[in-house]
Amino acid sequence: MISEPYRKKYKTWGIITLASVYILILIGGVVRSTGSGMGCPDWPKCFGKWIPPTKISELPSDYKEIYADKRKQKNIKLARVLSKLNFITLSNNLVNDDSMYHELDFNSTKTWIEYLNRVLGVLVGIFIFVLTILSFKFIGNEIGITLKTILAFVLVGLEGWIGSIVVSTNLLPFAITIHMFLAIALIALLIYTILKSQSDVVPIAFAGISKRSYYLLIFITILTCIQILLGSQVRESIDQIAISFDHANRDLWIGELGNSFYVHRSFSLLILILNIYFLYNIHRALGKSSAAYKISLGFNMLLWMEVSLGILMAYVSIPPFSQPLHLFVATLIFGLQFSLLTFFWISKSRSLEKSSINYAL
Repeated sequence: MISEPYRKKYKTWGIITLASVYILILIGGVVRSTGSGMGCPDWPKCFGKWIPPTKISELPSDYKEIYADKRKQKNIKLARVLSKLNFITLSNNLVNDDSMYHELDFNSTKTWIEYLNRVLGVLVGIFIFVLTILSFKFIGNEIGITLKTILAFVLVGLEGWIGSIVVSTNLLPFAITIHMFLAIALIALLIYTILKSQSDVVPIAFAGISKRSYYLLIFITILTCIQILLGSQVRESIDQIAISFDHANRDLWIGELGNSFYVHRSFSLLILILNIYFLYNIHRALGKSSAAYKISLGFNMLLWMEVSLGILMAYVSIPPFSQPLHLFVATLIFGLQFSLLTFFWISKSRSLEKSSINYAL
């Protein structure tokens, strides 16, 4: 039996890890909105150093050629693997697409933004490692917590590896989307393990939701994931447009976007309507004083904020601060939706266990 103090210890480290992941997502958004993704042309070091340079005089005169060649050698190895997996076109592009080896001029601000992003990534790795060690005590009746924490640890390592590919391929679009997908999966695993480790304090009252509302919550949570990934596609397009405009003339960027932007924008209306409808159902079933209603109200308010940020970007020339905030709020919405869903799962399970005990008696 796991003691209450130990459960609280696991919960504390879990919250620290989850918070650091969210901060990393926000900083990652800043990296992209400022065009700092290639601020460090190599990985895991930055310009071959653990502490990056602050002046161009600290670099060799041919630093562009040096790091372009290093990335090309790394991509050749990756291309061989992709070729064996029958991704022939992608493999050829990695080796022959010269745009991937275009080195930007050294910019100390962008270098340090990217470097701080990497430092936070290392901290996330340390936090998840500690959480994984703590999870071993749950082996037994609650081995699911241990297994899911280990999976979260693996995902953090995979995120780091994907990050190295993003750098070596000069922000290869599909790698960035995979990076985002893994971040969503990591958030879900951390939320589940944190709440599951505290399942004894989850009230059975959460089980009072109707099946219709329960399935609606599953549906809108999935839609939120899809919307985040669609948004990632839009951000990839914006990255390419920003490069073509040399990060100037932001007022022209929206006009250059393709169908993915309009699908993303229209999809947000459907999500907004369904979330309002869900809040209405929870209000009717459980009342305003219920925890479920308060959580639902929370992600609905965040959704209005998200829509407002989207409108701001569309009509006010994509202000730099709006992009990272837009992504950050979207992941917060998913986190609250998934938390409520987990509460329902745990509460329903406890309700069934209690019914079984009463039946046995």
